[in-house]
This record gives sequence, structure tokens and C-alpha cells, in this order.
Amino acid sequence: MPVNVLFAASPDRWTTYETPLKRAFSEAALDVNLATDIAPEQVDYIVYAPNSDLQDFTPYTRTRAVLNLWAGVEGIVDNPTLTQPLARMVDNGLTRGMVEWVTGHTLRHHLNTDLHVLNQDGVWRKEVPPLACDRPVTILGLGTLGQACGEALANLGFPVTGWSRSQKDVSGITCLSGETGLQKALSTAQILILLLPHTPDTENVLNAETLSQMPKGAVIINPGRGPLIDDEALLAALDAEQIGHATLDVFRTEPLPASHPYWAHPRVTVTPHIASETRPASASRVIAENIRRGEAGRPFLHLVNRDLGY
Repeated sequence: MPVNVLFAASPDRWTTYETPLKRAFSEAALDVNLATDIAPEQVDYIVYAPNSDLQDFTPYTRTRAVLNLWAGVEGIVDNPTLTQPLARMVDNGLTRGMVEWVTGHTLRHHLNTDLHVLNQDGVWRKEVPPLACDRPVTILGLGTLGQACGEALANLGFPVTGWSRSQKDVSGITCLSGETGLQKALSTAQILILLLPHTPDTENVLNAETLSQMPKGAVIINPGRGPLIDDEALLAALDAEQIGHATLDVFRTEPLPASHPYWAHPRVTVTPHIASETRPASASRVIAENIRRGEAGRPFLHLVNRDLGY
């Protein structure tokens, strides 16, 4: 008897994922009925994206797990009708994409590449950057993505400090936690990378007070979540040159409105939420593995801790 898997996401995602998911199920030797329309009482698993019309999970009484298609779960974790286990997407392709984007922009700011790329005007600007070992980097958020980015930067020679709500132990990274730890982590952050989840406790973690705790002229890189930053406070810090530059990939409203001041600010780089996209082929294999585990009575991968919100 086939396993009924409901694909609950936007139509364009179905077009993208139908073939990779079916291939992954076949490779995992799973007999799956994958569809976008299955009677709720017949659904065994839900492949879910927050842009789905499905918001009431109450009728899905047989569903064993909801498998999030994206890394972020803030769009679903607080849904009061969701009583089924929820698994976030942790995919090697997503992780590698984030590492590449973060490393690229960290090196861009460390080497001051913009100075030369944006000034091809015949002026010989011989400014030599410090070595990586003299450029402290701080990462807020030491989950899967934060740890991977921190390890990559540490391997390049950067002194990396990581901060998280609960204390972590990651080789090659100075790990801090708590309010005092946050102040210490910010105080040395010549380059600050935001990879925290969006929760009530992390909203506006960068505000007027915390921005003032950073070294003057520091750079902020945000591929995490838009609401981590108080936008007005960041713009004020940029205007005062407390913050030297901000490279932002995520925003409270997406697409970022054309009228938003970030677009025109000379010390802001806007990228359109491209730091790390879920790769359909590898993400489909993660979903297939979780269904294989569920059918075998084994624990699911990457279950969300509802108490922490991630």
C-alpha cells in the first residue's frame, strides 16, 4: 500500500520538486503516492512550505510528520493547529550555498574589494588589507549553518567568535552565550554575520544599543532573517559611520520595496534573498530519508524543538 505524501506549497514549487521528489522516493525504495490534493484523513506525510494555503492541520489526523521544505520554520512553528512532529530542512546543498555566500562576502569586505571594483577611474589606490588573523569575525547563531560558516572562516585564518542562546562547543570557534557573552561577542566584531533564527527573543537583536557596542566602522552581513535588525537603528548607525557597511540578503518585507532607503544608501549592499536556496535534488533526498525513517519506526531527522521555536 503506497505512502500518501501531500505536497503543500506554491504551484511553482510543485513544478520544481515533483520530478526530484519522485526520483528520490524511487532511489529510497519507497512506494509513494505524491500529490497536491489528497483527502486530509488519508495523508501520511506533508511536504510543506510556508507559502502554502494549508494553515489548519487539524484534519490531518493520520499525518506522522510535517517536513518543511525550507530551513526556516518561523512561518509554521507557532501554528496552534500543528500537533504533528515538524522537521526542518537541513540539506548539505543549502549549507554549502550559505558557506560560499558568507565566505565570499566576508572576503569581499575583509579585502575591501569594492574599493577597486567600483573605482576603475585611473587612481592608484594602494591600500593593503590586514591578514585574516587580524580581522576578528563574530557569528550570531551557531546552528548547522552558523557552525559550517564559522568553521570555513576559521580555516581561512579568521579569529571567529560565535554566540548562541545556549552554550555551544565548536572546534576552532570561541563560543559565547548569554547577555554578557553577546556584549563580548559584539565588542570585537569587525565583521558580524547574522545566522540566528527569528524568534521573539532574537527580533531586533541588532538595535541602537547593540550596534553601539560594535567596533566603529564594523561590517554587518545578514543572510539570516530580516527581523533580526532594527532597520531605523541600522540606518542611523550607517549615517553616523558607527557601522561601515551592511550587506543584507533578507528583509522584513520581500521583495524589498523599491522605495526602501536601503536601496539608495551608499554603504548598503542589497542582495535578493539568494544567500542559500534549497537545492531540489539534494533536498528531495533529505525528505525521502525522513519518510524512510518514519516508515521504519526510526526517529526523524532535524525535529524542531517547539519550546525553543527552532
